[in-house]
Amino acid sequence: MFDVCVVGSANLDLVATTDRLPRPGETVLGAEFRQHPGGKGLNQAVAAARSGATVAFVGAIGADDAGTTLRAVLDAESIDATGVTVIEDVPTGRALITVDRDGENVIVVAPGANGALANAHVPAARVVLAQLEIPAAAVLAALRGARNAGATTILNPAPAPGGELDAALLEVVDVLVPNEHEVELLGGVTRLLDAGVRTVIVTRGADGAEVRSAAQQWTQSSLEVDVVDTTGAGDAFCGSLAARLAAGDDLRMAVEWAVAAGALAATVAGAVPSLPWSEAIAARVGSRASPEHPQ
Repeated sequence: MFDVCVVGSANLDLVATTDRLPRPGETVLGAEFRQHPGGKGLNQAVAAARSGATVAFVGAIGADDAGTTLRAVLDAESIDATGVTVIEDVPTGRALITVDRDGENVIVVAPGANGALANAHVPAARVVLAQLEIPAAAVLAALRGARNAGATTILNPAPAPGGELDAALLEVVDVLVPNEHEVELLGGVTRLLDAGVRTVIVTRGADGAEVRSAAQQWTQSSLEVDVVDTTGAGDAFCGSLAARLAAGDDLRMAVEWAVAAGALAATVAGAVPSLPWSEAIAARVGSRASPEHPQ
């Protein structure tokens, strides 16, 4: 059994830096261009692995150089890629990212092979984590199967749809992790809890995270860091949260760890390059033993 299985997207990120983000219809000159492995699914899988979890990734890539690059990342991070499907004649997904001098970003995702991911086999795991950069049917099947198998289910509803999430999906989500913008698009925390989600964790960037359930409500403050690029910070939060819940942390400890991971990710440019290792996170929140699980 894996600690964490991530079902989601894998993209090649094309990143341009600029002094400020362009307004609609405006062209601005960029300062630098880089390519990084990314996609919310792959990012969160790497974040979970770097927080000490054994991780499996389920997703889809194209039969192209970008797909080969992403597969190599999974191998390098010791993430099981048995569930990665190669889609012929469809390119690997791309994310077009612009980052300004304050580290804020705008992102456009071209799904490519991610959009062709069908109901895939999800291996046994303590925690199953998904996002919305793959077809909704695949997300629902993965989380429903995970819930039936006794796993904890986490959904990062990004990119958020411009309306309500499917009721059947919300009913199989243990932990929903939207950011402060996504939660408003989805109707607010109260509506999400009323729809069947057990816990909602709203990430608020430099303001940390707000946790609400039927039984509790509290806020975890963030770290003070020098922000370079917020790309990947939310993915660092989600992946490390999944890892720590799988390790047996209670929710408060897991959120403290995840907030620190997200803050540290914002201090480094790029998505996968920014995802922090457990040693760096532990140094900011206090050392804890590495997770040990019965087989």
